[in-house]
Amino acid sequence: MARAQAAMTDAFMYQRILAKDRGYDGRFLTGVLTTGIYCLPSCPARKPKAENVRFFRREDEAIAEGLRPCRRCRPELFYRGEDWDRSLYLGLLQRLRDDPARFTDIADLAKAGGISSTKLNDLVRAEAHLTPAALLHRERIRLACELLLWGKERVIDIAHAVGYDGEATFHRQFLAATGMTPGAYRDLRRRDRFQLQLPADFRADEALAYHGRDKEGPAERRIGDHRLVKALLLDGKAALLDLTFAPAGIDCRVVADKSPSPTAMAEAHRILVRMIGLGSDAGGFEARARRDAAIRRLTATQPGLRIPLTPTVFEALAWAIIGQQINLAFATSLRRDLIELAGRPVSATSGMRLHPDAAAVAALDPGDLTSRRFSRSKAAYLIDAAKLVAGGELDLPALADGSARHAETQLLALRGLGPWTVNYIMLRGFGFADAVPVGDSALATALQRFHQREIRPDARETAELMAGFSPHRSLATCHFWASLHMAA
Repeated sequence: MARAQAAMTDAFMYQRILAKDRGYDGRFLTGVLTTGIYCLPSCPARKPKAENVRFFRREDEAIAEGLRPCRRCRPELFYRGEDWDRSLYLGLLQRLRDDPARFTDIADLAKAGGISSTKLNDLVRAEAHLTPAALLHRERIRLACELLLWGKERVIDIAHAVGYDGEATFHRQFLAATGMTPGAYRDLRRRDRFQLQLPADFRADEALAYHGRDKEGPAERRIGDHRLVKALLLDGKAALLDLTFAPAGIDCRVVADKSPSPTAMAEAHRILVRMIGLGSDAGGFEARARRDAAIRRLTATQPGLRIPLTPTVFEALAWAIIGQQINLAFATSLRRDLIELAGRPVSATSGMRLHPDAAAVAALDPGDLTSRRFSRSKAAYLIDAAKLVAGGELDLPALADGSARHAETQLLALRGLGPWTVNYIMLRGFGFADAVPVGDSALATALQRFHQREIRPDARETAELMAGFSPHRSLATCHFWASLHMAA
């Protein structure tokens, strides 16, 4: 959907800076008279009072008034086409991945970047939608998984190698991130099944409902109340992920023609963690409820809610394009048609098909889709995007694993992808924590009910109402969606 048009009045621009709206970077600048600096609308710094602000349409106007560029949002680099923050973040991320043990704490990470701890927090929040501590733990656990799967070192030695002082802390962090103990994860290399331990407040119904929403789906099948089967490509081979949900955990069995490889089992684990939303910061969001009445009211009836992600990032891209400007039932039907058309069978006996990958969709002719009720534009957008992914011009896993701001910019540049589509992909596919699909009809309806408004908020009002839930707007969005299901 296109961004809502609004008159660029001072009052409107002030609301945009309160929302830290990156969409208005380059359209105007904020001059802060009390500090003598000028900023981008998205600047993360604490916002000045309205009476201390003056707005400028061009950078030279701000400079002519004697203002200097802000050191936090670096508007001068933005207007030169440079992105200092993104380069800084990606450089730090690479150094962290190369050797996470060299960073004993957040202060070390800030020192490596030559910035303050405050700037580091703002940087990581903007680029990764995480705290620096969460980023540090994520990269330590990522490396630990590789060492456990392929190495022979003792668990305590691996804990030290990735930066943990003690085995107990390592076990606790590893279990929280992966749902498994380090020893159980290491056993993946010689097994075809595993068990995932779940948090005490885990809500299985949301994950089962999301992945089993199509009762006739050829790529996933919900069986009864507690079982889900998903067709997947694991280490290049078709397989079924057979999941049985219990109160304390999930039993996962990989069903394939041949015994799965260690790589396939690691992929199955990673995909399951995505599918159930184990990485969602439900605790962090709900901790804010103690001091925020709106969050307290939103989370009261559904504590522990997490965000189930699509099994692969390409599935999120395909679903988001398919779902543009149509209702859920029709979108589900079109997705089913796509899978039946381009997804290959898992086996002769299962009756299930893989969701087609980018290469399979790229090979389609638009007529293949329009004959199955796709509009011409939807068929073109989907095939064009798939060609970019299949050809390596659009690296979805790399975007999901890098800068959120860069991912948003890259996706918005694609033909046919507007803010709603892009933010849905970032929320459901990439797993970024602070995305909000402005323009979403269900979200607007939920906000209308929550705030007891006579009419639904438009796109601009939706952005403003969701701003207060940052940096957890993805979770807040899912809470609002869930509130509609409960009301119905």
